[in-house]
Amino acid sequence: MELKYLNTFLTIVREGSFSKAAAKLNYSQSTITFQIGQLEQEFNSKFFEKSGRIMRLTKAGEQFLPYVENALASIEQIYSFQGDLAAFHGELHIGTLESLLCYRLPPILKAFSNQAPHAKIFIHVMDYPKIRDALQRGNLDIGILYEDDVSLGDNVGTIPMGRYSVGLFASFATQQRYPDFITGHCKMEIPLISDVQGCPFRRMLEHYLDERAIQIDHVIELGSVHTMKRLVEADMGITILPHFAVETELRKGTLVEIQTEIQTPVVNAVCGYHQNHWISPAMQLFMDLCGEKSE
Repeated sequence: MELKYLNTFLTIVREGSFSKAAAKLNYSQSTITFQIGQLEQEFNSKFFEKSGRIMRLTKAGEQFLPYVENALASIEQIYSFQGDLAAFHGELHIGTLESLLCYRLPPILKAFSNQAPHAKIFIHVMDYPKIRDALQRGNLDIGILYEDDVSLGDNVGTIPMGRYSVGLFASFATQQRYPDFITGHCKMEIPLISDVQGCPFRRMLEHYLDERAIQIDHVIELGSVHTMKRLVEADMGITILPHFAVETELRKGTLVEIQTEIQTPVVNAVCGYHQNHWISPAMQLFMDLCGEKSE
């Protein structure tokens, strides 16, 4: 058995198909098929089965996966000793939400850059479900996101980064037209301008509105906090965001907070990582900085 066969196996799992794995590894698809065939022959087991266009793990494949992950992580750890570990070389792939990237990560990134100038950081701005899924598949080294009642998975560990209050915000004119989000059993002819589904504070608000039988006109989904705020300032709707993301607008008076009775209107930011993957010195440094900067 060759190590590259194990790497091919893991890449298929992460990419979801032989063709995507071939493109990722710069192999032909016939090479991918051959390598998996050799692996299955050696272990006398079938590891993949086709479901539509997606290759899914068989029961044997699911049992085989953690051994492959541990073996490749150990090999990566051995290779790391070829360099100077104290210099924090290597790459770090971080998935994060835009709100945390803009308002909470800059001091952490600055401190990391000062302490590990030779490390390369690749930042991927993603929505909540994609970060969670990428962490579970091991496609990210670190995910910076909000923790809520939806589990990140048994294989994902977290480091607390802070507990932040959230609120419902509108322009002054909109707040004057729709001041009451407490009484309930009413319809608001105004849209909610929010992040995509899966966002913890959006789900928090939607649950609250359902409980109070408050109907809103519709939802405008955007991936940009800056654009969301600009639309709300222009009387286009309401939004729910952490207070740290609207401090400037509240101070200037371009946004105001609408009172609600949401129970525990807070979100917890966490640094997530795959517990079965080897933690490189650079990764450990970044995680330590996330913990140090927690509020």
